[in-house]
Amino acid sequence: MSFKVEKLDKCTVIRVMTPKLNSLISPELKGLFNQLSEEGAKNIVLDLSNAKYCDSSGLSAILIGNRLCSGSNGSFVICGLNDVIKNLIQLSRLDNIIEITPTAEEAHDMILLNEIESEFNQDDKN
Repeated sequence: MSFKVEKLDKCTVIRVMTPKLNSLISPELKGLFNQLSEEGAKNIVLDLSNAKYCDSSGLSAILIGNRLCSGSNGSFVICGLNDVIKNLIQLSRLDNIIEITPTAEEAHDMILLNEIESEFNQDDKN
């Protein structure tokens, strides 16, 4: 099993269960993002705590998750980055467009705050 999916209040957490987010499992992750999007999930946390390595196909999958959530006015947050993956994300400048937190709990809290803010802004428009 490459991923563990947990549906929480207002978001879905995907935990990478393998040490490598590479071309062997990235297509599966992309498919999972698409499936969740089709099911109406708009807020996703990608927990990389178990991953020790990520390549360009892993980054591509991460970008697809971010795009799908953004397209549905949701939030995409990654968490649990080790130094190797954190450096790769910084070198590719993805840290400028993707929300990053240390833990899944903090990512969930961030999404809940984003949802409250979004609901508040909707009330102001009405």
